[in-house]
Amino acid sequence: MLIGYVSDENFVAIPGATVDIERDGAHAATIRSSARGALYADIEPGEYQFVLTCPGFGSKTSTAVAGGEPVQFRLLSDRLLGYAWPKWVRSGERSEFRVHSVEPYRLSLWRYGLKKEFVKLYGWFDEHGPRAVMQITPDGDFTQTGVQWNKVGYRSLHHTQYAVGPERSGLYYFHAKTESGREFFSFPWVVAPAKPTAKIAVLASTNTWNVYNNFGGRSNYINPAGLPDRPTVNGRQDLVRYGRTTFGTWEYPDSEYKPLSFDRPELGNHIPEHVEAPDAIEGRMTCGLAPAEWRLLAWLEREDLAHDLYAEAQLHDGTLDLDAYRVLIISVHPEYWSREMYVRVKDWVFQRGGKLMYLGGNGLNCEVEFLDPGTLRCFSQLVSEGDGSLAMRDPADPAVRWESRFHRRFESEACLTGVVTTHHGIMTAAPYRCLLPDHWVFEGTGLREGDLFGIQSQHERIHGGASGHETDKMSEHSPKGALLLAKGTNPDNGGAEVVYHETASNGAVFSVGSINWVHSLLCDEPVSAITRNAVTRLLA
Repeated sequence: MLIGYVSDENFVAIPGATVDIERDGAHAATIRSSARGALYADIEPGEYQFVLTCPGFGSKTSTAVAGGEPVQFRLLSDRLLGYAWPKWVRSGERSEFRVHSVEPYRLSLWRYGLKKEFVKLYGWFDEHGPRAVMQITPDGDFTQTGVQWNKVGYRSLHHTQYAVGPERSGLYYFHAKTESGREFFSFPWVVAPAKPTAKIAVLASTNTWNVYNNFGGRSNYINPAGLPDRPTVNGRQDLVRYGRTTFGTWEYPDSEYKPLSFDRPELGNHIPEHVEAPDAIEGRMTCGLAPAEWRLLAWLEREDLAHDLYAEAQLHDGTLDLDAYRVLIISVHPEYWSREMYVRVKDWVFQRGGKLMYLGGNGLNCEVEFLDPGTLRCFSQLVSEGDGSLAMRDPADPAVRWESRFHRRFESEACLTGVVTTHHGIMTAAPYRCLLPDHWVFEGTGLREGDLFGIQSQHERIHGGASGHETDKMSEHSPKGALLLAKGTNPDNGGAEVVYHETASNGAVFSVGSINWVHSLLCDEPVSAITRNAVTRLLA
């Protein structure tokens, strides 16, 4: 009889796991998992205790029913991981730090601005017992429910592990390092102000951080409609993402996309111990997540531009009072927004004179729904054009063309930002070309019409210039009067477009249409000067 499968935190099959099966304290069978991670046993149907162990993974005991649906037993690798819960607070509010380690570790807190600033040492953690700071993941699909660390074996009041949000708003990182010194892991914590302290609000793209997070075997890109019946053996053979010529992961109806919990470690947000803000941004995921957004915060601090930081959920729930600020900055890759977020910002810009700076690419492109403060769901259904582009046509009326997933459900994001992402230019990088040198945004840069800028970049995944990775352009839905100030020189007319428009309420939007823009702020003087001019103008 098939009992179930054994897999790791990435839903990859674990062969050779040893499993003792017990009932009421009596031994029923001892089995080992197959190459696919399958468990077969000749036992009667019913409830049993399964004791699972495998070298390189944490052992555990699970209670499950044999003879029904196959059980997905999950084991956690012997590695250092952690996250704060909740992942965002206001100054004075507290989060629990949840760390997984198989040896004692040291934990400290740092603020990430132009330089890493040491804030506090929380101490050493080992809890006396063997491997007592090793966490246990639930069985099944915990990408929907969260990993729920610090729930098993942390019942004593003396084992509470809380951190209080510092008075100063900003991006903070916990640093965990094992006693042996062999492992280091850092994880972010967004601290918003208790009350507004500046005229600039910066929005961390925390929705995108979560939607790209594969921990548990699912994201909006890997198994978005739920875990399959059997664990992965070889990703290139087993995952839908790699098995189709089209982007098959987004071809499900909206109703089939399963929730994604924030209650998981985010490996893509890890920053190595000795990396500083001016250093290159290494890695594939990091270039579009918190490590890249850190560079914007470092630049703002270098330019002496005071700002408060918020998580996107704090815009969604109203914690971020837009009317207390003159400028809102979103950056790098704010792809996933709730409709409430969009409407709040658009009303602020068009009705109340708010000033928006969009320093990113492929932003506001897909609607998400918050099911609760710690869980969201994406509406990613996409019917690609024949050329593989992201544009879509309404099956009920082929004359209706949607520019994005957000447009399909509500309206084109170009109505607010002035630009929308397209397939052209994707995964390339290049400098921009100046088109309107007399515009105030180019003041003091010395740029003339046709000159290139944005040549230098910290972005190592898609290296080559400030226009790149994913790029946005003007469309028929861009506001009337929007000015095209510069355009990237990417191939296939795929360059990002720098656009500026104003509203009747004295609101304004400055958009750069490129994930790569922020990666050039600290190393390319024209990009820095243009951004500084835009901030100064909008603040005034």
